[in-house]
Amino acid sequence: MPQMGESIAEGTIVRWMKKVGESVDRDEPLFEISTDKVDAEIPSPAAGVLAEIAVTEGQTVPVNSVVATISTAAEAPTVEGGLQASAPGAAIAPAAAPPSRAEAPSTQEVSGRKAASASTQAQGDGADRDGHVATTMSAAPSAPSAVTAEEAPRQRTSPLVRRIAKEHNVDVGQIQGSGSGGRVTKTDILDYLESHRGETGDTAAERRQRERRQNGDRVEVRPLSIMRKKIAEHMILSRRTSAHVHSVFHVNFSTVDRIRQAKKAAYDAQRAKLTYMSFIAKAIVDALGRHPIVNASLDAGNVIYKKDINIGIAVALEGGLIVPVVKHADEMNMLTLTRAMADVADRARTKQLKPDEVHGGTFTITNPGQFGAQFGMPIINQPQVAILGVGTIEKRPVVIDDAIGIRPMAYLTLGYDHRLIDGAIADQFMADVKKTIEEFDEREV
Repeated sequence: MPQMGESIAEGTIVRWMKKVGESVDRDEPLFEISTDKVDAEIPSPAAGVLAEIAVTEGQTVPVNSVVATISTAAEAPTVEGGLQASAPGAAIAPAAAPPSRAEAPSTQEVSGRKAASASTQAQGDGADRDGHVATTMSAAPSAPSAVTAEEAPRQRTSPLVRRIAKEHNVDVGQIQGSGSGGRVTKTDILDYLESHRGETGDTAAERRQRERRQNGDRVEVRPLSIMRKKIAEHMILSRRTSAHVHSVFHVNFSTVDRIRQAKKAAYDAQRAKLTYMSFIAKAIVDALGRHPIVNASLDAGNVIYKKDINIGIAVALEGGLIVPVVKHADEMNMLTLTRAMADVADRARTKQLKPDEVHGGTFTITNPGQFGAQFGMPIINQPQVAILGVGTIEKRPVVIDDAIGIRPMAYLTLGYDHRLIDGAIADQFMADVKKTIEEFDEREV
């Protein structure tokens, strides 16, 4: 199970794309995972035959857990202390052959095997002497140090599990962990909370289903998908963390519309689709450079001013939402920014994003207007302090020089964290964005 982000401690197998006994090519999608940060298809680290699936669909396991074994046709070259690493995202299975029934391994032999296994895992991916590759979540962690009885439950949990436990006033030490070494996973603590909600011990879904049957309703009860559970957790966390305030500006897109029509063919010739979002993103990037507080974040009692401008673009998927990030957007011109946004959005829809493309964002843009919404009140994407919601762009009657005119207009909504950003600062930022859009410099396109 690969580590899809710095803070990710576990992942859930959503779907296996190959069955045991089927052949697989190197870098061919092997299985799909879901984590706190991203849903992604994981490629095979080697070519061969899928010999064993160790983790079933729907099961959540820690990073570095072996999830499958691939039997390779060729034997990998050996190196001192283990085997040659071959591909990221895999760890090597121990090379020692199993003992015969008549001869049990000695204590010295067992210790030697453990040392060899640790050595090979530290080197990365590869094949064992029988030509097997064990795919895992990430590189093996360092050897654990001794911990006290009080520290043990914390050592066996991820930051997400500890946060959920704190929110619900639960002692993690009371929960029986199903992870490696008794580690308490997110599934463990959620199951624990569900089982302690009612006197009957039923889950909330079971109680609701029973109540509806008693009322004679015709219903279908389905559990939340992994993605929806994670979105729910993040949204509740953000609402509890930030003091949300919103400012709405009505923006005239006449100049942008004219430039877009004039430049559209030239961009098409360079395989880039010039959209209204291209202009909005460029205006946001320029304004963030002039208002660095909006590009910052809060950490305890400190304000973290981000020197890079990394724009998150919310992408709607079937059953959920994901926010891939365009890194160093302030270093891009209009053409490069347009291509970068289209690229991460397309790969988000096909689950081809890389781990570092879903974290590190400093500001997020979401576009409910593409579905016809006039405007929305978006929730901040933690740990950021602001988010822009784009309403639908449509022709409306507006007053121009004491006369009624028809212009392409849209509402832009800035959601911001009032703990750090005051209304005056937020409105100055949005006034800057509005001015840039309405007086867009054609030379920048």
